Amino acid sequence: MIVTKKTGVAPRLAEVLSVVLGTAEIPLRLKAWDGSEAGPAGAPVIEFRSRRALRRMLWSPGQLGLSRAYVAGDIDAPGDVFASFAALGSAGKFAEPGPFRSPTVRELATILKNAALLGALGANPAPPPEEARIVRAGRRHTRTRDAAAISHHYDVGNDFYALVLGPSMVYSCAVWQDEGTGLEAAQDAKLDLVCRKLGLQPGMRVLDVGCGWGSFALHAAQNYGVDVVGVTLSGEQAARAGKRVAEAGLTDRVAIRVQDYRDVVDGPFDAISSIGMSEHVGREQMPEYVARLHGLLRPGGRLLNHAISWNAGPSAPDPNSFIPRYVFPDGEMLALAEMVGALEAGGLEILDVEALRRHYALTLRAWVRNLEEHWSEAVQLGGEGRARVWRLYMAASALGFESGMTGVNQILVQRPGGAEPLLPRTAWI
Repeated sequence: MIVTKKTGVAPRLAEVLSVVLGTAEIPLRLKAWDGSEAGPAGAPVIEFRSRRALRRMLWSPGQLGLSRAYVAGDIDAPGDVFASFAALGSAGKFAEPGPFRSPTVRELATILKNAALLGALGANPAPPPEEARIVRAGRRHTRTRDAAAISHHYDVGNDFYALVLGPSMVYSCAVWQDEGTGLEAAQDAKLDLVCRKLGLQPGMRVLDVGCGWGSFALHAAQNYGVDVVGVTLSGEQAARAGKRVAEAGLTDRVAIRVQDYRDVVDGPFDAISSIGMSEHVGREQMPEYVARLHGLLRPGGRLLNHAISWNAGPSAPDPNSFIPRYVFPDGEMLALAEMVGALEAGGLEILDVEALRRHYALTLRAWVRNLEEHWSEAVQLGGEGRARVWRLYMAASALGFESGMTGVNQILVQRPGGAEPLLPRTAWI
């Protein structure tokens, strides 16, 4: 039953939102800028702070309009962020996979009528400054454009990421023994799992593609006695990774470079790790990605590709939705079958596939807790808009993994030829 605290703006907002969401009754408690409320008592709360929020929804009547309003602070989710975003319909309706359905002529008339009564008609507000400014014309995944996309996401401040990720500085799915494991232990378990799958031994030479802040390189060098070359397109990541390597006394074992993986020419390597990087490669560039890494592996060497997968059917995420616009410009998620097919087509033998979808949901929830517990510091470091982008993106992504819309998989492959070491008889763990 719809309950209103008093007449005013909120009931009309509720009518608009029900049209946008395609529901008879909104599953939310709305609070409006005039103090009025509407919606089920006890439901998750969404607060509309200004008419500008509704104006954004009129100009972009889908997830992009809602997302822009949230990032700009025109709307807020003051309570449980997971419950509020889930109540908007699903993780997909607020972050992935794409826009809401287009309203019918009658529904559009209802929206416009209420917007006029609320004084919300007007020019399209400028997008928040956190929206990616990468030129959308021209060819994607050139070296220059890839560098710009990576910089947009990763060069937002190492200290900001440290608040979110915690001491491990690992920005990919952890591996949890159970929900009480703890983020740092779960990330350490993931790093070690990758090392074991790659069969690392002292003296091996390892390439870490998309090395981030150097956590895998440090773990492999310290615990398995290997030499590691880590490459990233992010200058800020490389600076922090290099500092960590020096502090660990491993400059003779670990080299960190600002370099495109396509420009690495000093192979062969005994093993290659690619953890959370191939999502940036793009579907059309995947054959080149596989061919380059194949060429850098010695015969018999192993590659572990750890990547998010798209599980929601043949329709790909809308490139103009929230995640591409604010978080991962030009990013593309492939289905697991596509990724396996690309690796096999590139001449690599599949040794093992492990799905870690539920592990990533736990990881993202832990990152959201870190962000919310250090909110004032995060705002000081990155600005409120940036903190809001990360809160929305990580919370909605967690819901996406929990629903099965997205997955994450570790695919272990080997370049044929050479001496093949024995595989373990039991599972990797």
